[in-house]
Amino acid sequence: MGSLQQVVKPFPPGIHVPCLTWFSSNDAQDIDWDLQEQHLRFLITSGLHGVVLAGTNGEAVTLTKEEKIKLITLTKRVAAEVGQPDITITLGSNGQCTRDVIAETKMAQEAGADYVLVLVPSYFHFAMSKDAIVAFFEETADSSPLPILIYNYPGVVAGLDVDSEMLDRLAKHKNIVGVKLTCGGIAKVSRIAATYSPEDFSALAGQSDWLLPALSVGGTGTITGIANLYPRTCIQIYDLFKAGKVKEATTLQLDLSKMEWGFAKGGINGTKWVVAKLRGYPQESCHCRRPYPKFDNAAQQEWIVGVAGALEATEKSIAKLSV
Repeated sequence: MGSLQQVVKPFPPGIHVPCLTWFSSNDAQDIDWDLQEQHLRFLITSGLHGVVLAGTNGEAVTLTKEEKIKLITLTKRVAAEVGQPDITITLGSNGQCTRDVIAETKMAQEAGADYVLVLVPSYFHFAMSKDAIVAFFEETADSSPLPILIYNYPGVVAGLDVDSEMLDRLAKHKNIVGVKLTCGGIAKVSRIAATYSPEDFSALAGQSDWLLPALSVGGTGTITGIANLYPRTCIQIYDLFKAGKVKEATTLQLDLSKMEWGFAKGGINGTKWVVAKLRGYPQESCHCRRPYPKFDNAAQQEWIVGVAGALEATEKSIAKLSV
């Protein structure tokens, strides 16, 4: 652990949102900071337990260091203004070498983030053995001033998977606090819960369509893109489960799982388009940074509104009850 002296805080349980990043329609596709602030205000006032900036849904690979810093400072300002100054802020890190990832953890800490969500480097995926991946996380955690949350998403890192054996070793590092499982590996959740207290190492579902199953075997929550549109529905499933109302939670989970297929099939561009459509955001600011293609097929747009719009009434009814 070397120079790490701080008391490491467990990753907070609950519903965390990988915040979308909104871009202007100019040639440079600069961040639309007015819309970004509007969206952050919506998310933070909904009661979410945390915000993840520069995750996959936030198009992390397209963002500069300066933009990430500004996203953190903006989020902190909005959180303070709406009376939620202590909301957990996690920054995504997707650097391709250990040195750069460590530098980003230090930048995140200086800007005011609480945790760093770290993806496996994959440019040299052919050389990234299990030992190399474990060594990367251990070296990063040794030097990071912030606690590390492992981001296991084989689909965006050339199939590299942090398996249960690797997680068991990494969980023993005092500065590695958990894992986001976008691999869908529910068995990993149960194995982690059977071995570690969530105060030491926790497992979160990478999608909300299996939030309830994950909670039922010891998961602590989820980091879910669905919360960009239906944060209160996600929170309601979590709260119902924690209150022992499993039947009610299951009914809501099944409804959410059906609509989440819209986000899954639509991709990030479809997700941004439908969130903008249903939230009333400017359509010119709903596109991903190029070269990610626009979601501009009329038939696909009609389909995703039909699927993703199915929970609008549910979300509104939950919002009314929480006022």
